[in-house]
Amino acid sequence: MNLLEALGRDSGVICLVGAGGKKTCMYHLAASHPGRVLLTSTAHMYPYRENKIDRLIAWEEAGADFKLSDEERVIALASKTDTPKRIGGIEADDLALTLDKQAFDLCVIKGDGARARWIKAPAEHEPLIPSVTDVVVPVVSIKSIGRPLDDRTAHRPEQIAKLVGHRPGDLITSTAVSRLLSHPNGALKGVGDYEVVPLLNMADNGRLTSLARKVATNALAATDRFSRVLVASMKQDEVKEVVSLN
Repeated sequence: MNLLEALGRDSGVICLVGAGGKKTCMYHLAASHPGRVLLTSTAHMYPYRENKIDRLIAWEEAGADFKLSDEERVIALASKTDTPKRIGGIEADDLALTLDKQAFDLCVIKGDGARARWIKAPAEHEPLIPSVTDVVVPVVSIKSIGRPLDDRTAHRPEQIAKLVGHRPGDLITSTAVSRLLSHPNGALKGVGDYEVVPLLNMADNGRLTSLARKVATNALAATDRFSRVLVASMKQDEVKEVVSLN
């Protein structure tokens, strides 16, 4: 199944947090939906790929009053920033105004940054999850397991180490990923009362899928905050399994 089907949502607002393929998930969701989709972020991010969107709108130039043609289906909304090679995020109130004024069938938000790493721990100010959100999807790459907990693989490795009982430089274990997914200051930080559906990405073969299943099962046993975990390969555009304890 595709990610949209696995989440069980054909409308509303999906907020992606974490690391390990959030942008790819955004593009996958937009491509899977037949209607008009808004892509945006509450944090700085790398620019959108031009072949994945129909139009990029700068908030400073258009606000929420932009006009769209019938051919413009996937729209990206961003702000300007002085940070090199980045585009800026959108304030929560501005996003709410946009969704109130514009007719989008689905909105996909990137709720934090990870500097293209595979695993991360949130900073004190993260994630930035707008109140319009319906479901939060914490993302982790299963390929982070077995790699050193350092800046090449992880965003904020020292913070991850504190949360999961590792030391910086240790090899990342499946137990560590399960702990991060279920930790209230890890993948569950700031999720409030929103529905939460974690996604273990980059399960590109049978071995990685089996490993992700183990991680998901252990995370589900450690918390009652979510009832299922998606095991996926966004590279292959599919969700391999939906893991639950039922």
